[in-house]
Amino acid sequence: MGSEQLHLPGLAGGLAADRWVASDEQGVVLLLHGGGQTRHSWHRSGARFAAAGWTTIALDARGHGDSAWAPDGDYSMDALVADLAQVVTGLAVEPVLVGASMGGITSLVAVGEKAVVARALVLVDVAPQVEPAGVQRILDFMASAPDGFASLEEVADAIAAYNPHRPRPRNLDGLRKNVRQWDDGRWHWHWDPAFLTVRDEPSRATQHERLKAAAASVVAPTMLVRGTQSDVVSAEGAEELQRLIPHATVREAKAGHMVAGDDNDVFAQQVVQFLDDSLT
Repeated sequence: MGSEQLHLPGLAGGLAADRWVASDEQGVVLLLHGGGQTRHSWHRSGARFAAAGWTTIALDARGHGDSAWAPDGDYSMDALVADLAQVVTGLAVEPVLVGASMGGITSLVAVGEKAVVARALVLVDVAPQVEPAGVQRILDFMASAPDGFASLEEVADAIAAYNPHRPRPRNLDGLRKNVRQWDDGRWHWHWDPAFLTVRDEPSRATQHERLKAAAASVVAPTMLVRGTQSDVVSAEGAEELQRLIPHATVREAKAGHMVAGDDNDVFAQQVVQFLDDSLT
């Protein structure tokens, strides 16, 4: 099932998105990626959710992918939540929010602080309590090539070193969705370098107490999908989430922090089953 590209309201310049339209629609699923990723991290999940009856929209966050860069360098949590609220208002329906890492924190804060009303909330390997070492590994990876890469081969090598359990891609053309070639001829990640300078970026300076308070206020059906090989969300982090949101469902997938990319079939099945059980 193919997708169509569109631009949604947000910061000046708009937010890029892909949409998969379901023929027998049960509702709308809005997918929010993690920091340093793009909407293309959801390409297989979007098609699967649409096939299950959910019109699905994968959004590029500000400063990421094909969305505009913030002219003032504002990539704070409040800015991300404001963008999400504007997108949801434009949809004119209450969506299911599925957020990975940064996208999950954005969704949790938006729903818990009543900036957005969601039919359901799915958190993908993220919770109020995250492991500092795992978060630091992500930040180190994002900051590891400030001058870019000489070739797509170098990009593939960097990704393989970060995700050694995932097979190295044989066809490198798909990497063009994660990087862009600058005038200097080198390949750079497809996000604004200023993103790394903002200390309020999710999971870095966003306070644990704020996230706990947001979680405790969530009334929508909620599920956490945790990667068993993740170094970001521990079993203790998942247990805390269940204490804060007693009605939350916790599922696991044999995957690292990038759950949807590592084990997409299991991930998609778990989410669709959760939505069927909770909303239909």
